[in-house]
Amino acid sequence: MARPRSASARLVEHVQKLGEQHPPIDLASVDFAVKDPRLLNERFGHVLDFMARVELEVDRNVLELLTLLPDPPEVDVFFYRDVWQPQEIQHGRILDELQVRLGRDNAVTDLENVGFKLKLLGALSHLGAFQDVSRMLYYLTGMATERSAVLAYNILHDGIVEMGEGAIAETVIVPIKRQEPGHYAFYQLSARHLWAELAPWQKWLVRKLRSFSFSPVGVNNPEQLADFGDVMATLGVSEDVQFVAQIARVETELLWARGHGLPVPDYIVQAFAGAVSAARERAAA
Repeated sequence: MARPRSASARLVEHVQKLGEQHPPIDLASVDFAVKDPRLLNERFGHVLDFMARVELEVDRNVLELLTLLPDPPEVDVFFYRDVWQPQEIQHGRILDELQVRLGRDNAVTDLENVGFKLKLLGALSHLGAFQDVSRMLYYLTGMATERSAVLAYNILHDGIVEMGEGAIAETVIVPIKRQEPGHYAFYQLSARHLWAELAPWQKWLVRKLRSFSFSPVGVNNPEQLADFGDVMATLGVSEDVQFVAQIARVETELLWARGHGLPVPDYIVQAFAGAVSAARERAAA
């Protein structure tokens, strides 16, 4: 009888398949033809800008990972170096090219600055037991980021199709959104495996640090928080509890299964509500 594969072996196989089945999107395969650039820019231009910036900042994300995890598992390095980074950076280039063709400026990115909190966690992560805490935070952030992307790209695709912009929908959004679920699956598999191995004190610390550090994807300052709120409004999810619940589903299951019985942790609800409020306050000002 064949022995069952280890969780690590399954992860390596998953990453290998991602790389083989989903190479970075060839720019030559993209049809940037737009029937009504003005209208597409008016409706979704700022969404494209936000998404392009987030995807292009993958280079800084790798610097953050190198800071946060001084001794990461080989499969993690394999994933972010050989699969995730090449795919994501190409997503950003395509989206940025699209918004430029709509008459917008290139996305303004930060590719170098690593925050103090990450540097502090990275310093503590030289202690082996604490690095597992940092790894868990990395997987949780990855899950929330990729799930947000999957949901947002699905809504954006439907909106662009409704506008009759089939070329953009099928050669830009579809190829990008096809690659995001594999990233989410990597983080989810990794999180489930690691969570089962953590000691009670490590799980307690993960919960505490996560509740202090959570922020919506691509948000590093108040201006970006308002930008995220604008994206939520455009996509029609400002008041959608299910949207937030889907992003937090696995995190809620793992970290808070014995918690207060809430469908979404308070800190996640407050972060998304804060983005909506920031966008409204900026618009009013």
